Amino acid sequence: MNIRLEQAKDYCEVENLTREAFWNVYRPGCTEHYVLNQYRSNPDFIPELDFVMEEEGRIIGHIMFSHAELTLPDGTRKPSWTFGPISIHPDYKRKGYGLQLLNYALEKAREMGVGFLCMEGNIDFYKLAGFGLASRLGIHYHDMPHNEEVPFFLAQELIPGWLKANGIVEAIYCPPKGYFVADEHPEAFEAYEATFPPKEKLRLPGQLGYEE
Repeated sequence: MNIRLEQAKDYCEVENLTREAFWNVYRPGCTEHYVLNQYRSNPDFIPELDFVMEEEGRIIGHIMFSHAELTLPDGTRKPSWTFGPISIHPDYKRKGYGLQLLNYALEKAREMGVGFLCMEGNIDFYKLAGFGLASRLGIHYHDMPHNEEVPFFLAQELIPGWLKANGIVEAIYCPPKGYFVADEHPEAFEAYEATFPPKEKLRLPGQLGYEE
């Protein structure tokens, strides 16, 4: 197993990987591969934290990081960070590869001075890498009541004491605009998606808005 920085020659393979990893997971089909495609030219993208994982010469995993912001109660904005999508090929899921890739990337982020991460995900997995409910650190999700614990909104201080050192006791987090590119430009997304082999879109339990 090898982890290295993504290169331009990997782009197509990584986008295919991302599509396979997220297809029908959170919605019928997926948009994560388009988010990645567009993010590489986004100023929030952090190329030094854009990693692929290889097994026997095959790319089986990928993770990317982005700059983000926290908004304090007085309107002051403070820099922060987030990551994702993190993708593991379906053939390699539930074998520990995702946690290996994540822990490697988190250590590299810490070495770069990334002090605090917010993200959205399954706490049962991400707690294994040190994440917990963001609300317990005084960080609230932008469109949810502050008095609620949002189970999918997670955070971690990569550098202990980073929040206090930056004068942050309470703040609001909103995902960077780049993560919504497929919803904001549906025609461009559909044109991009048409370049891939057709796959069946299914409405499945566990997806956002699923109702039996």
